[in-house]
Amino acid sequence: MDRVASRNQDIVLRELKGSGITLRMKREDELHPFISGNKFRKLKYNLVRAREEGALTLLSFGGAYSNHISALSYAAKKYGFRAVGIIRGEELGTDLEETLRKNPTLRFAFENGMRFKFISRAQYRDKEDQHFVEALKEEFGHFYLVPEGGTNALAVRGCEEILTPGDAQYDFICVAVGTGGTMAGLINSSKEQQQVLGFPSLKGDFLTAEIRKHTIQKDNWSLINGYHFGGYAKINKNLISFINDFYHQTTIPLDPVYTGKMMFGIIDMIQKNYFRKNSKILAVHTGGLQGIKGMNDFLMKKNLPLINI
Repeated sequence: MDRVASRNQDIVLRELKGSGITLRMKREDELHPFISGNKFRKLKYNLVRAREEGALTLLSFGGAYSNHISALSYAAKKYGFRAVGIIRGEELGTDLEETLRKNPTLRFAFENGMRFKFISRAQYRDKEDQHFVEALKEEFGHFYLVPEGGTNALAVRGCEEILTPGDAQYDFICVAVGTGGTMAGLINSSKEQQQVLGFPSLKGDFLTAEIRKHTIQKDNWSLINGYHFGGYAKINKNLISFINDFYHQTTIPLDPVYTGKMMFGIIDMIQKNYFRKNSKILAVHTGGLQGIKGMNDFLMKKNLPLINI
């Protein structure tokens, strides 16, 4: 996985007319069709380390529609590793054939050769417990452990490569936040005069401490907590409508868990005059588009509008 740069695309929206704001999106989603966005960055140096340690198997954790599990399965296949996914929700393992039929994310991972172990939500909360990890080693043999969401020091190092020298012109760098690794990398590589704004997809205040664990001493960043829409994977008609309209105006697809919420927040903040006039904003597209099909299956069951991209 060589060092690569993604393009910055102008965002032209009717909502921005007269705002005096320059808004562009860094299209990290275009880096790779299956290892896209921040997953490309997070896995890059972890794969190098796994190879250096002589590991033949990559093992990680995720939910039923995890972008991380999807990307890891393909990366393992592409670079000659075996892959094991520890999946939250033991009920999913009761009838694997039915689960794979209904779940496009797990079906894709399975087709890439990933083995699954489905565990209860209570067990999943203990996934970092050393006794649990040792039990996994007894079951699967030696493996290289990639954390849930892919965030560790090596992942942050990869995310530090997102910004290029030309991106120093932007006043604000905006990014969706899951585990905090991508934002940490952006903070580390940002310029002193820039502000890095993170838009969490989850409720709770734990992210500040997580981000600080991986950042150098900087105070040019903050978390914008008002746009999580109730928490991880929560969505409503307003967000669906925004994502569909954004795609219609820009041809840029947004996912409903991360980038959709971030862009909704950015536009709302522009309209509320959060940003000074003539500000230049760069929003980072972190990928995650594989999850749209699964979300649409959920929306269909709830008789809600679908994401049409």
